[in-house]
Amino acid sequence: MDFKIQVAELKDLRHAEADALLLVVGEGSTPESLGKALGGALSAALKDGDLAYKAGRCLYLHGLGGVKAPRIVFAAAGGTSAKAFKAAVAAGLALLKGGGARHLTVASALPRAIDAAQAQALTAAVGDALYVYRHTKPSAPAASKLQRITLACGGAESTAAREGLQRGEAIAAGVALARECANRPGNHCTPSALADEARRLAKSHDLELEVLGRKEVEKLGMGCFLAVAQGSQQPLKFIVLQYKGAAKSAPPLVLVGKGITFDTGGISIKPAAEMDEMKFDMGGAASVLGTFRAVAQLKPKINLVGLIPACENMPSGSAVKPGDVVTSMSGQTVEILNTDAEGRLILCDALTYAERFKPAAVVDIATLTGACVVALGHHRSGLFSPDDALAGQLDEAGQAALDPCWRMPLDEEYDESLKSNFADMGNVGPRAGGAITAAMFLKRYTAKYPWAHLDIAGSAWKSGAAKGATGRPVPLLTQFVLDRAG
Repeated sequence: MDFKIQVAELKDLRHAEADALLLVVGEGSTPESLGKALGGALSAALKDGDLAYKAGRCLYLHGLGGVKAPRIVFAAAGGTSAKAFKAAVAAGLALLKGGGARHLTVASALPRAIDAAQAQALTAAVGDALYVYRHTKPSAPAASKLQRITLACGGAESTAAREGLQRGEAIAAGVALARECANRPGNHCTPSALADEARRLAKSHDLELEVLGRKEVEKLGMGCFLAVAQGSQQPLKFIVLQYKGAAKSAPPLVLVGKGITFDTGGISIKPAAEMDEMKFDMGGAASVLGTFRAVAQLKPKINLVGLIPACENMPSGSAVKPGDVVTSMSGQTVEILNTDAEGRLILCDALTYAERFKPAAVVDIATLTGACVVALGHHRSGLFSPDDALAGQLDEAGQAALDPCWRMPLDEEYDESLKSNFADMGNVGPRAGGAITAAMFLKRYTAKYPWAHLDIAGSAWKSGAAKGATGRPVPLLTQFVLDRAG
């Protein structure tokens, strides 16, 4: 993360010591409160139709007389919420990040005092705007010159704003790490490379790390995980991260992230179109690493465990075949009817492994089903849990972190479609309700602890011209961990 945000009390924005001033305005803003120069420019823009108090509308002014900052952006917010504030800042940054400004002052003229939520939202907007992927792209645009941001607020606002910025900066760093891991191509982000990233994170942030290889996984009896990995020449890795911020006796939260570093579908091979995006199939693993990055910086009083089963899903002469039956670590047998339903196979063994920690709760995170994308699109992640309290905590964390999810059903009737004549269960049901039957499959391995599943297939990355990882649900997960610690 190459930017720093600070809080400063500015009684008169005309004198802000910055290269640019971004002023968030909206319904309830009073131009006269901004002084003659800024208020007059805002009133004139509204009168002449160059600006309106509608979400996304912005106006750029250069060299406004009477104002020290040479660049002025008015950014309209569609309300006073943290979400509306973030959207307005993001729109304003789009006009500024490619220019010559190095120091930006952000201020609000909304009829609401700056609080921790808005400060955290500001940090998220800045992190999103300034991130540039360049690991395999030497021709990527130069990094933005914008590296210093000042949030103008005063008095009682300052304490809350600093708290929000502190939390937001840690989450933004975690999001950036998750994006970077997920954006790297499959030949760069292999299971071994993912384990190396975990090692770097553990070393730099004083985390405990264990990486298990094939022999250890075989000894544990993780037959489902082994089945998925057997078609690839890349060695599997089972990554175990631990953050210890509470007493040794305190039961930990466990996060389990799907780490399929490339998913061809195996023998049940995917269509060629857009298969390149299957490098993003380790988005769950990336979000676990990103959450640990944020948590390690914030140091909440809680114990946290991260489990990442990492491998490729490839077609080859040694690949698992449709109809093969394997035995999971739990002892339950699975008929693999579709090798492209591999995420649930590596997760089920990780969920069984989680039992040894006697967890307070377990949350798995996975780009699991296209059916979830059909159901929810790309705005909300799918949330599945039989535990009302845990589901409520995750939902509230998502709302607070502007990283929302939506709870889906787990009625016992959906479980019927997983029956098999040749094993304890099949790994897929019918196409209808596919996200639910996938969650029902995982549920069979979670009887010994409170459990929730986040299907992030629609939220972990974007397609099209803006193709790239989003870093979600790092904000949701970090907020959840902090709330549990609090």
